[in-house]
Amino acid sequence: MAAVEGALPPAAHLAQTLPNLIKKQQQDVMGFLAANKIEFEECDIAADEDNRKWMREHNYEAFFFAREDNAVYAFLGLTAPPGSKEAEALSKKTQQM
Repeated sequence: MAAVEGALPPAAHLAQTLPNLIKKQQQDVMGFLAANKIEFEECDIAADEDNRKWMREHNYEAFFFAREDNAVYAFLGLTAPPGSKEAEALSKKTQQM
């Protein structure tokens, strides 16, 4: 396979792309939280072991699935506010039991 002039090797391309992907994911999460009036505090995960542990257990993909399933409040360990899709879904689930 011939190298394309000016093209970055795969590892170098990944090194440039990964920070952009992480930044987009951070913006996506913060935008969702702000739009849903969920208070949050930005924190530097590198500065605290508890924050790093939480991020390892709760990654963007898990957040995305929770969002798709209307389960973000549960994912974050919060009680869904009355009238939210998540609260309504939980109420229906409880009534079916």
